[in-house]
Amino acid sequence: MASYLTVVNQLIASATARIPHAVLYGENINTGSHLCGMTRNLTVPPGGRIINVGNCEPTHCGVGFGLMLSGVTAVLFMKQLDFTVLGMDHLVSTYAVIRAHRRLESLGSFTICVIVCDQGFQGPQSSVNALGDFCSLARVPGYTLTNARDAAHVLDRQLTAPGFRLIALSQRLFPSECLPLEVVSAADDASLLQYTEGRDVTIACFNFSLPEGYRLHQKLLGCGLTSSLFSVNHVLPHRWERILQSAAQTQRVVVMDDSKSVNLLGYTLLHEVAAESPMAQRLMVARGADVDFGVCADRLSIDDEALIAHLTGSDRANALRDA
Repeated sequence: MASYLTVVNQLIASATARIPHAVLYGENINTGSHLCGMTRNLTVPPGGRIINVGNCEPTHCGVGFGLMLSGVTAVLFMKQLDFTVLGMDHLVSTYAVIRAHRRLESLGSFTICVIVCDQGFQGPQSSVNALGDFCSLARVPGYTLTNARDAAHVLDRQLTAPGFRLIALSQRLFPSECLPLEVVSAADDASLLQYTEGRDVTIACFNFSLPEGYRLHQKLLGCGLTSSLFSVNHVLPHRWERILQSAAQTQRVVVMDDSKSVNLLGYTLLHEVAAESPMAQRLMVARGADVDFGVCADRLSIDDEALIAHLTGSDRANALRDA
């Protein structure tokens, strides 16, 4: 099975190669490391352009919005989410002015494809892992890519959609085997994907926590329990009626989010679950923002056995340990 990076790169290259007159740009996107491999093999149809640009993120963002106003499809590739901070004035203010005076369907398309440095040991200047915070501040949509299925859905539907959005990749997942998942159902806008159907537990994964959710799903099977596994790929706005329906059936909900933030969308989901299914057992697996500012492992740590013990009781946890 190919790695996450190989699969997502192939999907990006395939998607951008089909966009008429696309402008793809960023720092060293077709030379050197190709942004850690994210931008290898990029091509554009006749009339399109691939441009290597200098180190000036505010300009990069301003140019993207200018191209969008001209009806062009533009994709800016960034090496890490931290750099997006430098262009936040455009993401917040410039785009707000555009939306106040122009109808969304009259615009071209502007997308920032960005790597989230979430594998740890990066240091304090390369450790922002809070896509939801950026999207909330700017009131813009953001998507996470966690496997081949959601990446194909998101890229196919969003790279040419009118307006602006962020699409984020996980550097932690780069060398990992791409999850061998099939889709049970998917929202039309790729905001929510369901990978398994079960009657005992509902698992909702936010940000890049799908591998941890899939591992829990597999271990629950070892205890004789089936689960419905969801990935919430869309940050803003949220649409999760299918999760609420599943929670009403299973009466046991686990929400996972590996974002480094105290403002997690998963808490809103749990609030809605409580309102619609007040007797449902609800568990949140997150780390908040209390992470060492220095060089550290910086990843969500989950005790699967303890989690299953909470869900099912100690006898089931012992069965898992012996399995």
